[in-house]
Amino acid sequence: MASSPKILEPSPTPSHSSLPKQKVSTVPSWTELPQLLVEASRLRIALLTTPARDLAGREVRRAIGLNGDPVAPCVDPDLAYLRPGGPARTLHSDLPAMIIGGVASLLLQSLHPLAMAGVADHSNYREDPLGRLERTARYVGTVTFSSTVDAEAAIARVRKVHLHVNGTAPDGRPYSALDPDLVTWVHVSEVSMFASAARVFGRTSFTSDDLDAYVAELVPQALALGAVSVPRSMEEITSYFAAIRPELSFGAQAKDVRSFLLAGVAKRPLDRLAYGVVVAAAISVLPSWARAMLRLPLLPLTRPLLIRPSAQAFAKTIRLALPIPAGI
Repeated sequence: MASSPKILEPSPTPSHSSLPKQKVSTVPSWTELPQLLVEASRLRIALLTTPARDLAGREVRRAIGLNGDPVAPCVDPDLAYLRPGGPARTLHSDLPAMIIGGVASLLLQSLHPLAMAGVADHSNYREDPLGRLERTARYVGTVTFSSTVDAEAAIARVRKVHLHVNGTAPDGRPYSALDPDLVTWVHVSEVSMFASAARVFGRTSFTSDDLDAYVAELVPQALALGAVSVPRSMEEITSYFAAIRPELSFGAQAKDVRSFLLAGVAKRPLDRLAYGVVVAAAISVLPSWARAMLRLPLLPLTRPLLIRPSAQAFAKTIRLALPIPAGI
């Protein structure tokens, strides 16, 4: 940049010295997170003047593991895989809520023993967690915002990869990533948590009808991946979870994934603060039965009304740095 951007000075704006220095090198406690994140967000928002916004956007994407350029949206209704302006594109365009919902969905997915066996045996999430996140985010972005040709190619690539994901779970049962029931489980876990996070932390208000339309719009995508009997509404999702709960458990592999997700991989202090709030927000949108199985008590900070100010501060920072493209 040719010159340094003028820094806005909102009132009041805390200085770096206002952050508790003795806590900055460690993951903060639950009770410290809200104010720390609000302060951190104000500091970052103050830097987001127009000349600095592109740089800040790249920085935010890098901090959450998205190093490549975002997927360019296809805005031609005749060519787009999902309708521009439709429920899925509207909900998926809100990155902060998607991050919260994504963490919640990973926690929820960990409760299926066969799904976790596939992750443990075939995923390198421990060695390259941000790389795995970026690949997942790019897939979701492609099947949401791209053309039909590109989206169908992405689905075909995933199915090709799934051909090689098979083995035997610790309990002796065989598993395959092409198993229609497992594909359905992963899909429903993701869609339900994206919807729940958008309802609580999204930038717009979603009615029950809006969320039902969102769930229904993504059914063909799940079927294309090999899912069966896919729920088409939030009520059907509730019924699906009630039916599948006897098959779920909190085994050793689920414990490993839960511990990994709770710890996170962020290195820098402000990133660790932000991730702490994301985790708290994710826990707050999980179904109560899933929190109980994961042994995640609803601590005061993880109650939606208490975590919301911190999560909204986190979301505002990202939305300022990464404005939503027009026409999606």
